[in-house]
Amino acid sequence: MADSIIAVAGLTKRFGPVLAVDGLDFSVDQGEVCGMLGPNGAGKTTTLRMLVGLIFPDAGEARLLGHNVRPGDEALRRVGVMIEESAFVPYLNGITNLRLWWEAGGAPWSDADVETALSVAGLGDAVRRKVKTYSQGMKQRLGIARALLSRPDVLVLDEPTSGLDPGEMREVRQLLRRVSEQGTTVLLSSHLLSEVEQVCTNAVVMDKGKLVASGAVAELIGAGGSVYIEVTNVRRATSTLKKLKGVRRVIPEPPGLAVELDGIKRSEVVAALVHAGVGVETVTARHQLEDAFLGLVGEA
Repeated sequence: MADSIIAVAGLTKRFGPVLAVDGLDFSVDQGEVCGMLGPNGAGKTTTLRMLVGLIFPDAGEARLLGHNVRPGDEALRRVGVMIEESAFVPYLNGITNLRLWWEAGGAPWSDADVETALSVAGLGDAVRRKVKTYSQGMKQRLGIARALLSRPDVLVLDEPTSGLDPGEMREVRQLLRRVSEQGTTVLLSSHLLSEVEQVCTNAVVMDKGKLVASGAVAELIGAGGSVYIEVTNVRRATSTLKKLKGVRRVIPEPPGLAVELDGIKRSEVVAALVHAGVGVETVTARHQLEDAFLGLVGEA
Protein backbone atom coordinates (compact mmCIF):
# COMPACT_ATOMS: atom_id res chain seq x y z
CA MET A 1 0.00 0.00 0.00
CA ALA A 2 2.99 2.33 0.45
CA ASP A 3 3.31 2.75 -3.33
CA SER A 4 -0.42 3.08 -3.99
CA ILE A 5 -1.93 6.34 -5.25
CA ILE A 6 -4.85 5.83 -2.84
CA ALA A 7 -4.36 3.87 0.37
CA VAL A 8 -7.01 3.37 3.05
CA ALA A 9 -6.13 1.52 6.27
CA GLY A 10 -8.38 0.89 9.28
CA LEU A 11 -10.54 3.86 8.28
CA THR A 12 -13.34 4.43 10.78
CA LYS A 13 -15.96 7.17 11.13
CA ARG A 14 -18.90 7.41 13.50
CA PHE A 15 -21.75 9.93 13.47
CA GLY A 16 -23.32 9.67 16.90
CA PRO A 17 -24.67 6.13 17.25
CA VAL A 18 -24.14 5.37 13.55
CA LEU A 19 -20.89 3.64 12.57
CA ALA A 20 -20.68 4.91 8.99
CA VAL A 21 -17.27 3.43 8.11
CA ASP A 22 -15.89 0.48 10.06
CA GLY A 23 -12.18 -0.39 9.79
CA LEU A 24 -12.04 -0.05 6.00
CA ASP A 25 -8.92 -1.19 4.07
CA PHE A 26 -8.25 -0.92 0.32
CA SER A 27 -5.77 0.57 -2.13
CA VAL A 28 -5.78 1.86 -5.72
CA ASP A 29 -2.66 1.87 -7.90
CA GLN A 30 -1.69 4.34 -10.62
CA GLY A 31 -3.84 4.24 -13.73
CA GLU A 32 -6.54 2.06 -12.23
CA VAL A 33 -10.21 2.95 -12.44
CA CYS A 34 -11.69 1.71 -9.18
CA GLY A 35 -15.43 1.61 -8.55
CA MET A 36 -16.86 1.77 -5.04
CA LEU A 37 -20.05 -0.27 -4.80
CA GLY A 38 -22.54 -0.73 -2.04
CA PRO A 39 -26.18 -0.15 -1.10
CA ASN A 40 -27.40 3.20 0.22
CA GLY A 41 -25.82 3.83 3.60
CA ALA A 42 -22.81 1.61 2.92
CA GLY A 43 -20.40 4.46 3.70
CA LYS A 44 -19.12 5.22 0.20
CA THR A 45 -19.56 9.00 0.23
CA THR A 46 -18.25 9.27 3.80
CA THR A 47 -15.12 7.40 2.70
CA LEU A 48 -14.57 9.75 -0.24
CA ARG A 49 -15.06 12.80 1.97
CA MET A 50 -12.42 11.54 4.42
CA LEU A 51 -10.05 10.75 1.56
CA VAL A 52 -9.99 14.35 0.31
CA GLY A 53 -9.94 15.94 3.77
CA LEU A 54 -13.51 17.24 3.95
CA ILE A 55 -14.10 15.35 7.21
CA PHE A 56 -11.68 13.64 9.57
CA PRO A 57 -11.67 9.95 10.53
CA ASP A 58 -12.10 8.79 14.10
CA ALA A 59 -9.47 6.10 13.52
CA GLY A 60 -7.22 4.80 10.75
CA GLU A 61 -6.07 6.85 7.79
CA ALA A 62 -6.77 7.61 4.15
CA ARG A 63 -3.73 8.59 2.09
CA LEU A 64 -3.88 10.26 -1.30
CA LEU A 65 -0.70 10.60 -3.37
CA GLY A 66 1.23 9.72 -0.23
CA HIS A 67 -0.45 12.48 1.81
CA ASN A 68 -2.83 12.21 4.74
CA VAL A 69 -4.83 15.05 3.22
CA ARG A 70 -6.02 18.06 5.18
CA PRO A 71 -7.74 21.21 3.87
CA GLY A 72 -5.27 23.28 1.82
CA ASP A 73 -2.88 20.36 1.28
CA GLU A 74 -0.67 20.83 -1.78
CA ALA A 75 -1.59 17.32 -2.96
CA LEU A 76 -5.12 18.53 -3.68
CA ARG A 77 -3.80 20.55 -6.62
CA ARG A 78 -3.23 17.22 -8.36
CA VAL A 79 -6.71 15.90 -7.57
CA GLY A 80 -10.01 16.50 -9.33
CA VAL A 81 -12.94 16.10 -6.95
CA MET A 82 -16.70 15.89 -7.40
CA ILE A 83 -18.50 14.64 -4.30
CA GLU A 84 -22.27 14.62 -3.95
CA GLU A 85 -24.21 17.24 -5.90
CA SER A 86 -22.08 19.83 -7.67
CA ALA A 87 -22.68 23.28 -6.12
CA PHE A 88 -22.52 26.47 -8.18
CA VAL A 89 -23.57 30.10 -7.84
CA PRO A 90 -26.97 29.94 -9.56
CA TYR A 91 -27.16 33.53 -10.86
CA LEU A 92 -23.76 33.33 -12.60
CA ASN A 93 -23.12 31.54 -15.87
CA GLY A 94 -21.20 28.29 -16.22
CA ILE A 95 -17.88 29.68 -17.40
CA THR A 96 -17.85 32.35 -14.68
CA ASN A 97 -18.52 29.71 -12.05
CA LEU A 98 -15.55 27.71 -13.31
CA ARG A 99 -13.29 30.75 -13.35
CA LEU A 100 -14.23 31.95 -9.85
CA TRP A 101 -13.73 28.47 -8.41
CA TRP A 102 -10.32 28.16 -10.08
CA GLU A 103 -9.08 31.61 -9.07
CA ALA A 104 -10.27 31.05 -5.48
CA GLY A 105 -7.48 28.49 -5.26
CA GLY A 106 -4.90 31.19 -6.00
CA ALA A 107 -3.94 30.13 -9.53
CA PRO A 108 -4.31 32.30 -12.65
CA TRP A 109 -7.11 31.39 -15.04
CA SER A 110 -4.55 31.02 -17.84
CA ASP A 111 -3.18 27.90 -16.07
CA ALA A 112 -6.52 26.08 -16.20
CA ASP A 113 -7.14 23.46 -18.88
CA VAL A 114 -10.33 25.22 -19.95
CA GLU A 115 -10.47 23.84 -23.48
CA THR A 116 -10.45 20.21 -22.34
CA ALA A 117 -12.88 20.90 -19.50
CA LEU A 118 -15.42 22.60 -21.76
CA SER A 119 -15.00 19.93 -24.41
CA VAL A 120 -15.88 17.26 -21.86
CA ALA A 121 -18.81 19.28 -20.48
CA GLY A 122 -20.29 19.53 -23.96
CA LEU A 123 -22.55 22.38 -22.90
CA GLY A 124 -21.96 24.51 -26.00
CA ASP A 125 -23.43 28.00 -25.71
CA ALA A 126 -25.04 27.02 -22.41
CA VAL A 127 -21.77 27.85 -20.61
CA ARG A 128 -22.79 31.49 -21.10
CA ARG A 129 -26.17 30.93 -19.45
CA LYS A 130 -26.93 31.28 -15.76
CA VAL A 131 -26.54 28.00 -13.90
CA LYS A 132 -30.02 28.36 -12.39
CA THR A 133 -31.37 27.55 -15.88
CA TYR A 134 -29.42 24.27 -16.06
CA SER A 135 -30.92 20.81 -15.80
CA GLN A 136 -29.47 18.37 -13.26
CA GLY A 137 -27.55 16.64 -16.05
CA MET A 138 -26.03 19.93 -17.21
CA LYS A 139 -24.92 20.77 -13.65
CA GLN A 140 -23.34 17.32 -13.35
CA ARG A 141 -21.39 17.78 -16.57
CA LEU A 142 -20.22 21.21 -15.43
CA GLY A 143 -19.06 19.59 -12.19
CA ILE A 144 -16.98 17.04 -14.07
CA ALA A 145 -15.50 19.82 -16.18
CA ARG A 146 -14.54 21.67 -12.99
CA ALA A 147 -12.80 18.55 -11.68
CA LEU A 148 -10.69 18.41 -14.86
CA LEU A 149 -9.48 22.02 -14.93
CA SER A 150 -6.20 21.17 -13.19
CA ARG A 151 -5.25 18.26 -15.49
CA PRO A 152 -5.45 16.04 -12.37
CA ASP A 153 -3.38 12.95 -11.63
CA VAL A 154 -6.31 11.59 -9.61
CA LEU A 155 -10.07 11.91 -10.07
CA VAL A 156 -12.37 11.28 -7.09
CA LEU A 157 -15.98 11.18 -8.26
CA ASP A 158 -19.19 10.49 -6.37
CA GLU A 159 -21.95 9.18 -8.65
CA PRO A 160 -20.54 11.01 -11.72
CA THR A 161 -23.40 10.02 -14.04
CA SER A 162 -26.24 10.93 -11.70
CA GLY A 163 -28.91 12.84 -13.59
CA LEU A 164 -27.42 12.18 -17.02
CA ASP A 165 -29.27 10.73 -19.98
CA PRO A 166 -27.91 7.57 -21.70
CA GLY A 167 -25.93 9.55 -24.27
CA GLU A 168 -24.31 11.72 -21.61
CA MET A 169 -23.53 8.64 -19.52
CA ARG A 170 -21.74 7.10 -22.49
CA GLU A 171 -19.68 10.28 -22.93
CA VAL A 172 -18.61 10.17 -19.27
CA ARG A 173 -17.62 6.50 -19.59
CA GLN A 174 -15.52 7.32 -22.63
CA LEU A 175 -13.89 10.19 -20.75
CA LEU A 176 -12.96 7.94 -17.83
CA ARG A 177 -11.38 5.44 -20.20
CA ARG A 178 -9.36 8.19 -21.89
CA VAL A 179 -8.04 9.74 -18.69
CA SER A 180 -7.08 6.34 -17.28
CA GLU A 181 -5.18 5.50 -20.48
CA GLN A 182 -3.20 8.71 -19.90
CA GLY A 183 -2.20 7.50 -16.42
CA THR A 184 -4.84 9.25 -14.33
CA THR A 185 -6.07 7.22 -11.37
CA VAL A 186 -9.84 7.26 -10.89
CA LEU A 187 -11.89 6.38 -7.82
CA LEU A 188 -15.63 6.62 -8.29
CA SER A 189 -18.72 5.54 -6.44
CA SER A 190 -21.72 4.35 -8.39
CA HIS A 191 -25.03 2.59 -7.96
CA LEU A 192 -24.91 1.52 -11.62
CA LEU A 193 -23.32 -1.90 -11.58
CA SER A 194 -23.29 -2.21 -15.35
CA GLU A 195 -21.40 1.09 -15.54
CA VAL A 196 -18.71 -0.13 -13.14
CA GLU A 197 -18.46 -3.37 -15.11
CA GLN A 198 -17.89 -1.44 -18.35
CA VAL A 199 -15.50 1.23 -17.05
CA CYS A 200 -13.64 0.02 -13.97
CA THR A 201 -10.59 -2.19 -13.76
CA ASN A 202 -11.06 -2.74 -10.03
CA ALA A 203 -13.90 -2.58 -7.51
CA VAL A 204 -14.36 -2.14 -3.77
CA VAL A 205 -17.61 -3.57 -2.40
CA MET A 206 -18.91 -2.10 0.88
CA ASP A 207 -21.85 -2.90 3.12
CA LYS A 208 -22.74 -1.31 6.45
CA GLY A 209 -19.41 0.53 6.47
CA LYS A 210 -17.30 -2.57 6.09
CA LEU A 211 -15.26 -3.95 3.22
CA VAL A 212 -17.01 -6.97 1.73
CA ALA A 213 -14.67 -7.63 -1.19
CA SER A 214 -12.09 -5.90 -3.37
CA GLY A 215 -10.02 -6.73 -6.41
CA ALA A 216 -10.07 -6.77 -10.19
CA VAL A 217 -13.57 -6.65 -11.64
CA ALA A 218 -12.78 -9.69 -13.78
CA GLU A 219 -11.85 -11.65 -10.66
CA LEU A 220 -15.00 -10.59 -8.80
CA ILE A 221 -17.34 -11.61 -11.60
CA GLY A 222 -15.40 -14.42 -13.27
CA ALA A 223 -13.24 -13.50 -16.24
CA GLY A 224 -15.26 -15.29 -18.89
CA GLY A 225 -18.69 -13.78 -18.31
CA SER A 226 -21.95 -15.58 -18.89
CA VAL A 227 -24.96 -15.64 -21.18
CA TYR A 228 -28.58 -16.66 -20.94
CA ILE A 229 -29.78 -18.80 -23.86
CA GLU A 230 -33.26 -19.95 -24.83
CA VAL A 231 -33.22 -22.97 -27.15
CA THR A 232 -35.62 -25.36 -28.83
CA ASN A 233 -34.19 -28.44 -27.11
CA VAL A 234 -32.87 -27.84 -23.58
CA ARG A 235 -31.66 -31.42 -23.02
CA ARG A 236 -29.64 -31.57 -26.24
CA ALA A 237 -28.29 -28.04 -25.67
CA THR A 238 -27.14 -28.94 -22.17
CA SER A 239 -25.38 -32.07 -23.39
CA THR A 240 -23.70 -30.17 -26.23
CA LEU A 241 -22.54 -27.29 -24.08
CA LYS A 242 -21.10 -29.49 -21.33
CA LYS A 243 -18.78 -31.07 -23.89
CA LEU A 244 -17.71 -27.72 -25.35
CA LYS A 245 -14.24 -26.46 -24.44
CA GLY A 246 -14.49 -23.00 -22.89
CA VAL A 247 -17.80 -23.59 -21.14
CA ARG A 248 -17.30 -23.62 -17.37
CA ARG A 249 -20.82 -24.47 -16.26
CA VAL A 250 -24.36 -24.90 -17.60
CA ILE A 251 -27.17 -23.99 -15.22
CA PRO A 252 -30.87 -24.68 -16.01
CA GLU A 253 -32.95 -21.50 -15.75
CA PRO A 254 -36.32 -22.38 -17.31
CA PRO A 255 -37.25 -21.75 -20.02
CA GLY A 256 -33.54 -21.52 -20.92
CA LEU A 257 -29.98 -22.04 -19.71
CA ALA A 258 -27.38 -19.86 -18.01
CA VAL A 259 -23.96 -20.62 -19.47
CA GLU A 260 -20.74 -19.52 -17.74
CA LEU A 261 -17.97 -18.92 -20.27
CA ASP A 262 -14.21 -19.26 -19.92
CA GLY A 263 -12.39 -17.98 -23.00
CA ILE A 264 -15.05 -18.83 -25.59
CA LYS A 265 -17.06 -16.31 -27.59
CA ARG A 266 -20.85 -16.21 -27.56
CA SER A 267 -20.85 -16.65 -31.33
CA GLU A 268 -18.91 -19.92 -30.95
CA VAL A 269 -21.46 -21.19 -28.43
CA VAL A 270 -24.31 -20.42 -30.82
CA ALA A 271 -22.49 -22.05 -33.73
CA ALA A 272 -21.92 -25.24 -31.69
CA LEU A 273 -25.61 -25.45 -30.77
CA VAL A 274 -26.77 -24.90 -34.34
CA HIS A 275 -24.29 -27.54 -35.57
CA ALA A 276 -25.82 -29.97 -33.05
CA GLY A 277 -29.28 -29.31 -34.43
CA VAL A 278 -30.45 -27.06 -31.59
CA GLY A 279 -32.41 -23.97 -32.50
CA VAL A 280 -31.29 -20.81 -30.66
CA GLU A 281 -34.07 -18.34 -29.97
CA THR A 282 -32.45 -15.88 -27.53
CA VAL A 283 -28.90 -15.03 -26.46
CA THR A 284 -28.52 -12.39 -23.74
CA ALA A 285 -25.33 -11.26 -22.01
CA ARG A 286 -25.70 -11.49 -18.25
CA HIS A 287 -24.90 -8.64 -15.86
CA GLN A 288 -22.22 -10.57 -14.05
CA LEU A 289 -21.25 -7.82 -11.63
CA GLU A 290 -24.84 -7.52 -10.47
CA ASP A 291 -24.92 -11.25 -9.72
CA ALA A 292 -21.63 -11.05 -7.84
CA PHE A 293 -22.67 -7.92 -5.95
CA LEU A 294 -25.97 -9.38 -4.77
CA GLY A 295 -24.18 -12.55 -3.77
CA LEU A 296 -21.76 -10.53 -1.64
CA VAL A 297 -24.10 -8.10 0.13
CA GLY A 298 -27.41 -9.89 -0.18
CA GLU A 299 -30.53 -8.47 -1.78
CA ALA A 300 -31.83 -5.43 0.05
